[in-house]
Amino acid sequence: MTKKSLFNSNPHLQDPRKYRDALITSVSSSTARETGESVTVIRRQITDVTGSDIQPAPSKPESNSR
Repeated sequence: MTKKSLFNSNPHLQDPRKYRDALITSVSSSTARETGESVTVIRRQITDVTGSDIQPAPSKPESNSR
């Protein structure tokens, strides 16, 4: 019997909005615990940075060597 990964077996992870919300909640609460800052403040900072969509990581600048 093949085991399904958590991503494939958890319906909340299949919905991008639920997944993003759960990820932001997790990161916010963990960061709040480490820093002593409010979860609400950290959550707002995370969502202000990412906006409505998850942004891709910036690419490395190209080298100007000739």
